[in-house]
Parts: sequence; structure tokens; C-alpha cells
Amino acid sequence: MKTFPLQGRAAIRVFLCFASGYLLSYALRAVNAVIAPSLIAELHLGNADLGLLSSAYFVSFGCLQLPLGIWLDRYGARRTESTLLLFAALGAAIFAMSHSLLGLWIGRALIGVGVSACLMASFKAYRQWFAPQQQSQLASWMLVAGTSGALIATVPVNAALPAIGWRGVFWITSGLLLVVATALFFLLKDVEHSFSAPATTSTGKAPVTGGYREIFSDPYFRRMGMLGFVVQGIFVAFQTLWAGPWMITVLGMDKNASAQALFMLNLVLLLGYLALGWWAPRKIAAPGKAGWPVPVVVSIGLAGSILTQSLILLIQTDWAWMLWLLMALFYTVLTLVQTHVCLTFPASLSGRVSTAYNLLMFVGAFSTQWGVGIAIDLFQSAGWTVISAMRASFGVCVLIQVLIWLLFVTSKAKAREFH
Repeated sequence: MKTFPLQGRAAIRVFLCFASGYLLSYALRAVNAVIAPSLIAELHLGNADLGLLSSAYFVSFGCLQLPLGIWLDRYGARRTESTLLLFAALGAAIFAMSHSLLGLWIGRALIGVGVSACLMASFKAYRQWFAPQQQSQLASWMLVAGTSGALIATVPVNAALPAIGWRGVFWITSGLLLVVATALFFLLKDVEHSFSAPATTSTGKAPVTGGYREIFSDPYFRRMGMLGFVVQGIFVAFQTLWAGPWMITVLGMDKNASAQALFMLNLVLLLGYLALGWWAPRKIAAPGKAGWPVPVVVSIGLAGSILTQSLILLIQTDWAWMLWLLMALFYTVLTLVQTHVCLTFPASLSGRVSTAYNLLMFVGAFSTQWGVGIAIDLFQSAGWTVISAMRASFGVCVLIQVLIWLLFVTSKAKAREFH
């Protein structure tokens, strides 16, 4: 048994394995915003079809979250994530081979199943193997890895499309998923077994106490969870799908300019996460330490994000795409919420707390991806122009976030803390 917390080469190995999986996960989440024109041209998809196809990822991802939390707490992060990544590799292969909307939807859904543990498994491992004050920094670094995947899914993928097509992109991704699954299973085995490994029962499972009822009934979890469901869900839907159509339809960009704008959006996110990874351990209040309370930081960031989204709706000049970068910068502080919530429950529930929160976020993302597409089509059927329909649909999202911000800042729910 090694000494807590994890350090040195073992710590680096753990981080790199989990970060590689999350990089691919985020790339697959974001790639539809870039390949959407190719899918529309080849399969003659409408806005609602495109939203439904992209949201397949979030539907399957969300459906796995509650059982995933139990699996993480019982079987551990290594075995759970490496097994599920095999389904992601299969889904990417099916997506690459499909010539119908149904086939693409099935492939996309399997990808969602397969990558559903990529971030949650890392949070589970970090909660067990690293000190509490390292959690926000590790989470920020994971998001840097994820955003790097989103960057790869923009300009590099767009540049590769003429040579290998979107099908070739998914074939390559399928192979990389197999490589990461193998690395997780074999390279982290010694860490799981010898470094702060949880006690197990005679069946080889880690004992589990408490459950989802305790989590969802907690007032503070509900207060923070509404941010995941609405605010983070909306941002993820914009980032991974609707930002691209907005750049092209509302701002009049061509495909290449849109891909470059999305690249810059994700680059700003990456830089924001890096900055947050440096700032949070020094300034955010941790157990037993003074600092900025997470709810205060989050409320300020959310207010800035809402204001910026309002400007996005109103301004359509040549430089208006840069407002999306400012919105992304404000959004980064919302990522403090998930690790913060995990610290308000015992470590034995960390897998289920993370996945419960993630479920809310991805249900929100699915609802927004599909809902915005349906709303655009409905407004157009009522005689609105496509630009007006898109602005109205986005405007509804902004109004909902204003309501959530008011509910959040007026809530009196307090957090518990477990070291």
C-alpha cells in the first residue's frame, strides 16, 4: 500500500490515461458541429434531424449515468472505463459504415454509452487517490484535455475532411479508443490494487453505502444541480452543435471561417481551464481553508455569461463571433461545481455523486440540442426567417438561464463537507 496522496510517475500515468480517454470523448462530442454540413448534404437532414442525431450521444450518455455511478463505486474506475470504451470503439465504427439516419443514430448512441465514464471515472479515481485540495486543479486539467479534443474536432478535422472524409475520421477514432481502453486496463492495474485500493467484499466488489436517494434529496445538491441541468446543458449544446450553424446562418460565415471560430472558442476554453487550474487551488475555499466560496464565484461567472449571450443575440457585426469567446471564458467557472459537490458527500459515494450531476447536465444538453432544432423549425413554419427563428430560439435559452440565476443566488441551501 503506497502513501496517500498519489505522487510522482504513478500520478502522471493515472492522469495521462484518464485524460486521453476524455480527450477522445470530447472530440466525439464536438465533432458534429464541424461535420454537420457534410451530413446535411449527404443525408438531406433537417434542423430537427440534425439535433436528434447529435443528441443521441447525450441520450445514451445520460441513461448510463445512474448505473455508471454504482459500477464506479463497486468495481472501480479502471475496469469500468476500459470496458465501456470498447462500446465507444464499436459505435465509431458503426457510424463510419452507416448510410442512413438510423444507422448513424445507433452509432452515435453507442459512442455515448462508451464514453459515459471518461470524466466520471477520473473524478472517482482522483477522489480516492489525491488530496481534497487537488480536486479542483485536477478537474481543470481534465477539462484542458477535453477541450484539446474539442480543438482537434474543429480546424484539424475540417482540414482532414477533403482527404479522408467524415467516415475516415470516425475509423481513426475507433482505433484510438481501443488503444486507450487497453492502456487504462493494463497500465493502471498496479495503482488500483496497491495504492489506496478500496476494501472489497468476498465477491471482489467495493462496499457501497448510501445511494441516489440521499444524493437527490439533498437541498444543496439540488441547488447546484440546476446549474448543471440548465446552464451547463445549454452551453454544451451550443458548443457541440448550434454554435456552428449560428456562425454560418446568422453571422454569414463560410464553412472554413466557422471552423476557425469554433477552434478559437475551444482554445479560449482551454486557456480558461488552465488559468482556473492555477487560480482555484490558491483562491477557492477548500476544506479547512479560507478563500472565495464556490457559489459566489459561480454566480459571478453565470451573470457574465448571461450578459454576453444577450449581446450575442443583439449584435451581428463582423466581430460578433468574438462574443462567443467571452461567453466561453465566463463559463469556465461553472466547472468548479461538480468537484465541489463531490466534496460535500463521503468518498464512498463519489462515483454516484459525480454521475448524478452529470446526468442532469447531459439531460439538459440533449433537451437543448433537440429542442433548439425543433423550435427553429417551428418558427420557420410560422413564417419567420431562419435567422429570426434561430435568434428567437437562442433567446428562450437566455431567459431560462436568467431565471435559474435568480433561483441560485436566492437559495439558502448550505453545503456539508467531507475531507
